[in-house]
Amino acid sequence: MKPKVIAIDGHSSTGKSSLAKMVASAMGFIHIDTGAMYRAVAYYALEHNLISEEALIDQKELIAALPFIKLDFKINPVTQKNQIRLNDQDIESEIRSMEVSNVVSQVAKLPEIRNHLVKFQREMANEVGIVMDGRDIGTVVFSDAPVKIFLTASAEVRAKRRFDELRLKGVEISMEEVENNINKRDLLDTQRSNSPLLKAEDAVEINNDFLNQKETFDAVMKVVAEKGL
Repeated sequence: MKPKVIAIDGHSSTGKSSLAKMVASAMGFIHIDTGAMYRAVAYYALEHNLISEEALIDQKELIAALPFIKLDFKINPVTQKNQIRLNDQDIESEIRSMEVSNVVSQVAKLPEIRNHLVKFQREMANEVGIVMDGRDIGTVVFSDAPVKIFLTASAEVRAKRRFDELRLKGVEISMEEVENNINKRDLLDTQRSNSPLLKAEDAVEINNDFLNQKETFDAVMKVVAEKGL
């Protein structure tokens, strides 16, 4: 039986993961945050000193370490949210740091990393429906997904959302730093040679510049209903 897949792609800080979790919950599907996987690999690289202070990656050592990087998702019994684990350690909070954000796009553009994680992502799909969010879900990972969403918003709106999120977590950071990070990631995500961020031809684009979380969710569920999933 072909798995039911809802693919949600889009730029950083558009709210893809939160949206995907809401859709998965409403559909009774499993949510898989592929961005968290790349962040987990970046976190591993930072923890093992495979990325220099100048953000230079020891590619050979990182690629060699892939067999020892075990990733899985587990439901948090308190929040009931699907959280990523690295080698059986919950790192959901750690991977959201600005330090990881500053290097994750460089890690994600490495072909060996992407090929390794795409294979893993495909293996996670089974007869149970899944909602998967990332950068290349509808174009590469599940190009035959029956529902494809491309979520976007202006860089200014996304930077403000990310800034507010970090400040709520007690992170001391300037708006300029967040804006620079957003712009840098956009450039790297869209211009990398391997699986760049692109809107699939059959994806439905939703701009949530002026939509709140509930309105964005409603727009997606309308698409899901129209697709008959």
